[in-house]
Amino acid sequence: MPLTGGASRWFFAQLGQVEHLVLAFGSRKGVGPFSQVDIEDVRQGFEEKVFPQFQCAQIALPFVARAGSMTFVSAVSAYTAAPGTAGIGAANAAIAALVPILAAELKPIRVNGVAPRVIDTPWWDFLPEAQKLTAFEHYGAATPVGRIGKPEDVAGTIAFLVRNGFMTGQTIICDGGMSLSA
Repeated sequence: MPLTGGASRWFFAQLGQVEHLVLAFGSRKGVGPFSQVDIEDVRQGFEEKVFPQFQCAQIALPFVARAGSMTFVSAVSAYTAAPGTAGIGAANAAIAALVPILAAELKPIRVNGVAPRVIDTPWWDFLPEAQKLTAFEHYGAATPVGRIGKPEDVAGTIAFLVRNGFMTGQTIICDGGMSLSA
């Protein structure tokens, strides 16, 4: 749960100027067939991912250096047509939609995004270990790089966006090339 607005403002005031802000709130809510997914589950997905990133960016804005950047983390479900991901995909699409809008509105602050796919993180801990390993093998075999992602793959993409002073308004899909598969 994110800090309240007042507590967040206090935090950034104590921190001072921020060169680069990375927003990576997440949620597993909103997964399931469209005809059956619970709207409250979808709403909670937005409350856990979209609203915290949106609000944190608003609160941090006065403290972000004009030559700095914001990087939002969404997910590839914003760009794919995978059955059972309408709810979570909508939340990730909301985050992805912020990137070009804020890049145009907040210039010269650079605003970019990263959209990972299957990354070996605690996000997958809802699955029993054997089922998780099977899923990882399946997804890894579907990528041209032959494996699922690691947290450092996403971190490297974020680092690239932070360091590259000429990138703004872009979201990089970090999926090992899985989106190339038919």
